[in-house]
Amino acid sequence: MKILITGSNGLLGQKLVYLLQKYPEHQFLATARGVNRVTQAGSFQYQSVDITNRDEVMKIAESYRPDAVIHTAAMTQVDDCEDQRELCWNLNVDAVANWIEACKSVNAHLVHVSTDFIFDGLHGPYTEEAVAAPLSYYGESKLEAEKLVLDSGISASIIRTVLVYGIAEDMSRSNIVLWAKGALEKQQPIKVVDDQFRTPTLAEDLAMGCYLAAVQKANGVYNISGKDFMSIRELVARVARYFKLDDSLVQTVSSSTLNQKAKRPPRTGFILDKARRELGFEPHSFEEGIALVMSQFRK
Repeated sequence: MKILITGSNGLLGQKLVYLLQKYPEHQFLATARGVNRVTQAGSFQYQSVDITNRDEVMKIAESYRPDAVIHTAAMTQVDDCEDQRELCWNLNVDAVANWIEACKSVNAHLVHVSTDFIFDGLHGPYTEEAVAAPLSYYGESKLEAEKLVLDSGISASIIRTVLVYGIAEDMSRSNIVLWAKGALEKQQPIKVVDDQFRTPTLAEDLAMGCYLAAVQKANGVYNISGKDFMSIRELVARVARYFKLDDSLVQTVSSSTLNQKAKRPPRTGFILDKARRELGFEPHSFEEGIALVMSQFRK
């Protein structure tokens, strides 16, 4: 199988590069905007692509002719999406329309990555059949992209995920686990909400879920996340406990005190029965995920 990855410089994209190198029976092409930042993975095919440029997307699809496209590229900074709505729509909706057209032209399966932020967080954890009601413009854009995929008639998987954490090369953004560990190691007081609940997702697990959907050409929506449901406050406490750090530095606050531009859903998280049953997906526990991340720090 020939697989094309978008967003290969991001956390998930990098994990897919490393994962696919373990399966030499598949060819893959990594794509992102600008230069390749995955320098420690050895030799692999890479090409710069602007996903908002329809002509570029069509050209690379028709030249490489993938059997599957794993579309990870997106604008995911939730507050920035509130301020930069046109850019958010271009990256999260218009770009998806480009890849749908490209997949149609070469008869490729599309794996599209979505988010728990399509929900209002009143009834989590969610199954794949739950009714979406986004609270933020980011959530609206990701829901609209899902609708485009589902209405397109192409062979496609929608992979919904939650609060991804992990470590990658040349990271442009941190994530909750690395942030908490770094701050507590420096003995910095931090504020953490106790009224948001998630099933945090190890980036390697999300990459495996995308891979399983691609090689099986699984049609429909799949929840791919961690299996441990917890508050953000509990997450930080478990990070502190794992690394034997001082949890008393953590000040528990409510979401309303943070004055964030975009509303966050209070209670999401996912039920994974469908992905387990149909894809054979099984995530790490949260502590196993932390251990894996830390083993990569030491390399």
